[in-house]
Amino acid sequence: MKAVSIIGYKKSGKTTLTRKLADALEARGKTVSIAKFTHTGLTKPDTDTGSFIQKNRTVIGLGQDECTIHWGEQKMLPDLLPLAQADYLLVEGGKSLSWLPRILLLRDQQEQEALDRKLAIGSFGDVPASDMPHFSDANLKELVDLIEEKSFTLPALDCGACGEPTCEVIAQKIVAGKATMKACKSINASGLSISVNGSPVGVNPFVEKIIRGSIEGMLTSLKGYAPGSEVKITISK
Repeated sequence: MKAVSIIGYKKSGKTTLTRKLADALEARGKTVSIAKFTHTGLTKPDTDTGSFIQKNRTVIGLGQDECTIHWGEQKMLPDLLPLAQADYLLVEGGKSLSWLPRILLLRDQQEQEALDRKLAIGSFGDVPASDMPHFSDANLKELVDLIEEKSFTLPALDCGACGEPTCEVIAQKIVAGKATMKACKSINASGLSISVNGSPVGVNPFVEKIIRGSIEGMLTSLKGYAPGSEVKITISK
């Protein structure tokens, strides 16, 4: 799954742009998930299901054509990504997310450094960021093209296997064209790959050794297995 965040301060147009990008990607036959960061609390519907919602309580709502889960505690976005079954994830907000690229929506040019322009693949709106592609409603198609070309998501493990101290450094290099996703060793682990709902799951080298060693140890007692064999294990619903 590819991802991009829509970053700007309040009243910069993040929600409007996120809707437009979702519609445009879906018009191209892509599936889209959206994650929204909010500081004002989540709106809880005035329904019987909504009346169950309390702090530290999980509530599951099941309808004929949809379902919803409310966790009464904070969750981190990387932990929820396996639930986002889509080609693209659009993240509205999340200024601190440093493991995916971003689109900047500025109210004035002084904001661009505070919004970490090193992770930006472009800007949108009335105020352009310096030294990067700028877009508006008039050329929204080109912005969608850019997202299809340059969006990505790193596992946010900061494992250091790539030789860099954090995922942010690799993300900045990918945005600048100085590295590719192949630099991430936790996703491109040697001899081990894990995916959930089609999305790669990053594992740091230590965990990789544990998983690989455990699986190979269990397989040694099975007929048909020989050390060095390629093994594929699928766990379905």
